[in-house]
Amino acid sequence: MPHLTFHTAGESHGPALTALVEGVPAGLPLLAEHVDAQLARRQMGYGRGRRMVIETDRIQFLAGVRAGRTLGGPVAMQVANKDWRNWEAIMDPAPRPEDETPEGRKRQVTRVRPGHADLAGYLKYDREDARDILERASARETTARVAAGAVARRLLEELGIRIGSHLLHLGGVDAAVPATLPDDLNAAADVSPLRCLDRMAEQEMIARVDAAKKAGDTLGGICEVVVTGLPVGLGSHVSWDRKLDGRLAQAICSIHAVKGVEMGMGFGLARVKGSEAHDAIDPAPGRPHTGNVARRSNRAGGLEGGITTGEPLILRVAMKPIATLMSPLPTIDARTGAVADAAAERSDVTAVPAMGVIAEAMTALVLADAVLEKFGGDSLGEVRRNFEGYLARVASRIGG
Repeated sequence: MPHLTFHTAGESHGPALTALVEGVPAGLPLLAEHVDAQLARRQMGYGRGRRMVIETDRIQFLAGVRAGRTLGGPVAMQVANKDWRNWEAIMDPAPRPEDETPEGRKRQVTRVRPGHADLAGYLKYDREDARDILERASARETTARVAAGAVARRLLEELGIRIGSHLLHLGGVDAAVPATLPDDLNAAADVSPLRCLDRMAEQEMIARVDAAKKAGDTLGGICEVVVTGLPVGLGSHVSWDRKLDGRLAQAICSIHAVKGVEMGMGFGLARVKGSEAHDAIDPAPGRPHTGNVARRSNRAGGLEGGITTGEPLILRVAMKPIATLMSPLPTIDARTGAVADAAAERSDVTAVPAMGVIAEAMTALVLADAVLEKFGGDSLGEVRRNFEGYLARVASRIGG
């Protein structure tokens, strides 16, 4: 059974988005600014659409926090949608007179978009208007995920675990990655309009974003998530659903438009010999997080047998181009069956830089659950004591 869970609610143009996080121990320092900082990072990135201008996301705590600390109960948060005032007649939960007319409400969507949930959801849920699908399927929902992830991140930070990300590829352009990543990865990445560490590649990426926008097209890309400070021993080898790599893959692939995730060398491991795939181990006194050993490389990406090794956790996440095109693809009108051009909702040219922030949030949620599984307690103090006691024991096992 999960030790930390979260749920989100809300539609893209509804009144608000809501996140509910359960399992957070009591006594965790948590302020609105901790969450707002992550929401602001999610809104960054060259190539974003007008929605990022309209909305300035801010959290309101509804439950679970008092005097700047968690209470041990569910943490409920809400982010208001400023654009709601322009959509109230369209998204009103109550019946309206126009619902009984042949025309129905404004902004109906029946010209379903290839690559989006429009058509499959329209058929699965037996709807007459694909807006009933796309409003929830919209990536606007990830605002609530990032809010939930910010709570999980605060727990990890209290234990010295840090999460960052940066952009590796966009629109056919690869970024060069420094041999040693900056100690504060997000501080270095966030000053870039694309969250890219390679300034030369960034200029070519920006040019391709501009060209795609002019052509009414969209671009995908790849981000890398890096986690440091993890102890050896999170996750488990004993059952399929406890393996941490599987839990991370499920969470990451649930992000809108994400189509792939790699850990460490990922698919590259399938192309080399065993001697080139695995990480030799040396004694390394003074590294309790790894059991006083060090890997000569980190091709495994910090995971072996579904368990963390104490080396940095490395995830690479692939996002396809956004499905909404300003030069629409051919489709059908789901109501009539006639050939049509797909509907064009307001959208981004690319959201890959933001996807990295969302991937950080989902990673934080999975890791916080694994931390509580291993070191769980009712209060932050109890979790910390369990964590420190475990590290002391691990440090005594090899070369201690």
